[in-house]
Amino acid sequence: MTDDVYKRLAKVLDTLPNGFPSTESGVEIKLLKKIFLPEQADLFCEMRLTFETVEEVAARTGRSLEGLKEMLLNMSKSGQLFTIKLGDTRYFKMLPWVFGIYEFQSARLDREFAELNKVYAPVYGKQFFSKMPQLMQTLPIEENISDREEALPYEKLSSMIENGQSFLVNDCICKKEKGILGEPCDRPVQVCLAIAPIPGIFDNSPEGRVLSRKEAYELLKMTEEKGLVHMTSNVQNGSFYICNCCKCCCGVLGAINKLGIPAAEVVNSHYYAEIDQDRCVSCGLCFDERCQVGAIEEGEEAYRIIRERCIGCGLCISACPAEAVRLVHKEKRLAPPFTEEAWFHERAKARGVDFSAYK
Repeated sequence: MTDDVYKRLAKVLDTLPNGFPSTESGVEIKLLKKIFLPEQADLFCEMRLTFETVEEVAARTGRSLEGLKEMLLNMSKSGQLFTIKLGDTRYFKMLPWVFGIYEFQSARLDREFAELNKVYAPVYGKQFFSKMPQLMQTLPIEENISDREEALPYEKLSSMIENGQSFLVNDCICKKEKGILGEPCDRPVQVCLAIAPIPGIFDNSPEGRVLSRKEAYELLKMTEEKGLVHMTSNVQNGSFYICNCCKCCCGVLGAINKLGIPAAEVVNSHYYAEIDQDRCVSCGLCFDERCQVGAIEEGEEAYRIIRERCIGCGLCISACPAEAVRLVHKEKRLAPPFTEEAWFHERAKARGVDFSAYK
């Protein structure tokens, strides 16, 4: 009976647009058992991707109100559900596996969890990155965008920061996982930035560190200097995080580097870098230290960009002493879905799944 509820949970997660593929080994079930108690798995299967109050959940599912709020709150604290409080009312919704449940498991991350996910991640990645739209889009280093290139609001880091009212920086679970597995990253770990449009919403967060807007900008500047790629959700409105990623730890960049999936299918980028062959002094800084996706190669007289691998992050530009690199706006750009809801619908259609029971 216990296994049945976890198999049902796995099926629900795979019915969501993001997916949750099964394996012959059943490693995905072992992961779910690490995260959910049986009664939590059962309740999760009755939740939706849209926010509901405790009373709405009770009325829709036929569950008793007694103890329901406490259970939903505990599941939110465990990273199984997402919750927000507006005024005196709290709302809850289910999370997909990625971006969602996995990223919120930092507090319970241990050696067993890390080893299980190391086995599951390639299976998940092959399914996840086989369909469009992409999960994330690149946000280039803004100062490297030429005045001639007019960036749209969703392409700009500053738009997200200026529209935000609350900021919280957390440890990167990908980096923590690598550290537990004995493969520590030499770049900063506390680099994942959460952004909310409501003042003070992170004030009582049990994890992370609350930042001011000025400190959020300073964090992004620091991560640029350390050679980390800025990425956020692939939507035009409603992005609530900025990941700062490296090639050795990030699952998204790893899909390009380790799984060999074409960059354009993994991340939505609106720019590409271009090296002026006449100005390049072949110092190799862009190739050796900055590019996180192997998009630069050495030519006979100068380095050059491999267009189909470039994700337009701009890290190579910052390090170039000869100012030989520039960002170019793609002529044919793929506009992100307008909202997360639109993203869900596009991805569900691409995967051929009906998630209407969870809307």
